[in-house]
Amino acid sequence: MTSPSPQKLKKRAKTHKPEKKRSRSTGRNPAIEGVSDPLSQTFLRYLDADRNVSPYTLRNYSATLEEFLSMSPEIKWNSAQEKDFRNYLLALSKAGQAKTTIRTKFAALRSFYRFATQRKLVASNPITGILLPKLPKKLPAFLTEGQMETLLATPSNAKKEKQAPSWMALRDTAILELFYSAGVRLAELTALDVADIDPISETVKVMGKGRKERICPVGPEALQALQLYRQAAKIAAGPLFINKLRKRISRRSIWLLFQKYRRMGQLPDTISPHKLRHTFATHLLDGGADLRSVQSLLGHKSLSTTQIYTHVSTEKMKKIYESAHPRA
Repeated sequence: MTSPSPQKLKKRAKTHKPEKKRSRSTGRNPAIEGVSDPLSQTFLRYLDADRNVSPYTLRNYSATLEEFLSMSPEIKWNSAQEKDFRNYLLALSKAGQAKTTIRTKFAALRSFYRFATQRKLVASNPITGILLPKLPKKLPAFLTEGQMETLLATPSNAKKEKQAPSWMALRDTAILELFYSAGVRLAELTALDVADIDPISETVKVMGKGRKERICPVGPEALQALQLYRQAAKIAAGPLFINKLRKRISRRSIWLLFQKYRRMGQLPDTISPHKLRHTFATHLLDGGADLRSVQSLLGHKSLSTTQIYTHVSTEKMKKIYESAHPRA
């Protein structure tokens, strides 16, 4: 297999098209039907039908399989060797792709070979000996309670933009309040419908990764913000958060409004919508919540994923100790 050029990989990354929605009339999924290799299609159908992976995961897995096969016209899944995947790994590194991206792509390839070998669709798994670049252990960034209060107050203090609906500031406040109150992911928040909010039980029904449903508590401030927004925008059913055209708001729109309010509040530029999830978890642990409860609220499959937040709380305690103890 010829090693793919870094320029070719960079070009692919720049021209990657947004995910197309599945056709409701035909049930065809572009992430599956757009793949030329039959074995790849079989695997992707399995992920979609049996594993219930998210459309985002399906699209990324599809793109990775296609990218690997397109590196050389003679390569086939049954004949691929370990050196072919080493060449692919080298090309990704030379193209400047992040270690997280590289590991995600190889996770797709490893998942494919597990599927194919278990069903005897290929003779062996050539990826088992591939060593991937290690990720640096970073503590998740989060906002302090004071910074969080600043962010939550920013939409109501912002100057109204021209042609913006009168309810837009109330919507933005409700979005930020719900992020912080329920610890939801960006994709989870944009997918919410009005029916998912239950003001009686003070909960929100969230469809998480792998299409797994969970129920998250919602605090009174967030519920009040949602009520004010819905009353002002006259939203009784359908998508919970809408844009000025009254269509479901996109993830990119939320990211952009978040960056606007982050700058207005003079908050660190490392903060993103997902960091509000980190903030949610860190503040819970600082307040005495147990790790298992936080795991459940975040929808983490593994407790080890949640444990990173305990390190944040430990670091905070160390700083308090060092500043307060006479012999620290």
